[in-house]
Amino acid sequence: MRKIFLYITLFAMVAASACNMELRRIEKSKDFAKKLTYADKLYKKKKYTQAQMLYEELFPVYKGTDKFEPIYYKYAYCSYYVKDYVQAAFHFKNYLDAFPNSPHATEVDYMQAYCYYKQSPKVSLDQTNTVKAISAMQTYINNYPTSDKVAEANLVIELCRRKLEQKEYNSAELYFNLGYYKSAAIAFKNLMRNYPDSDKSDGYKYMAIKAYYQYAKNSILEKQKERYEDVVTEYMDFADHYPSSKMKTDAERYYAMAKDNIKTLDSQTAKIEKERARRAKAEKEKELPNIINTNTSNSINIKPLENEQNKTQSNQ
Repeated sequence: MRKIFLYITLFAMVAASACNMELRRIEKSKDFAKKLTYADKLYKKKKYTQAQMLYEELFPVYKGTDKFEPIYYKYAYCSYYVKDYVQAAFHFKNYLDAFPNSPHATEVDYMQAYCYYKQSPKVSLDQTNTVKAISAMQTYINNYPTSDKVAEANLVIELCRRKLEQKEYNSAELYFNLGYYKSAAIAFKNLMRNYPDSDKSDGYKYMAIKAYYQYAKNSILEKQKERYEDVVTEYMDFADHYPSSKMKTDAERYYAMAKDNIKTLDSQTAKIEKERARRAKAEKEKELPNIINTNTSNSINIKPLENEQNKTQSNQ
């Protein structure tokens, strides 16, 4: 068994060495037709790196001829097949610019958009290429509404939108977990606005209610009532739009707590106002005797002065 494995390994090494020697010989050859034939052979065998290298060497030879278009078409695909999607998108675009009337134009336009999708990273990273993929696919659909790739393009758009939606949800959830409740509520409401057809929209609304409740609860006393009223408003909207939601019971709980807290705050406010009125009245009643005493004292002090003046005048 070991001998068989050894023979296979040696055979593979010999074959690879022979291929490398043939490739070097072809590279040095001035027979460009033979070099092109060998490049096409490598392309069919899916040896895209070697094929692309040979195609690139043939650019100055065939540029401006009718053979350049198929060469550049395969060259662009070589980048795609080796998963160099940045270069592939670049070359697909260049192909379209150089050969807008090519029979491959529709296909290549789709591939350019698809390369943006292939560059779309995991949810936690920057989603610039995801946004580009959506835009490029939508442009493709607008330009080729009857293409057999339209269904696939729509699927790519849907997958990209789900990724963006998940990223926004993660941000909103992080705000909530960190205690930034106002920012969390706004973020969850933005999710609903940005993805109105999402099957998770009732969950986003519920989280907005929950965030607004926590925001009100942690606010200063003077701001609590109006912020609990936001909870009530959000719940009423939830009940209108999602009457059959599985989260309705939990949402009702926050609604009930908010209403109870508003009643408690109103009661406390009424007591505070009543106490203020009582104190104000007491202060006025306390000040009144002082005013009377002051007036009386002033009238007593005046009379002796008048008598003294009268006595002085009579002596004169």
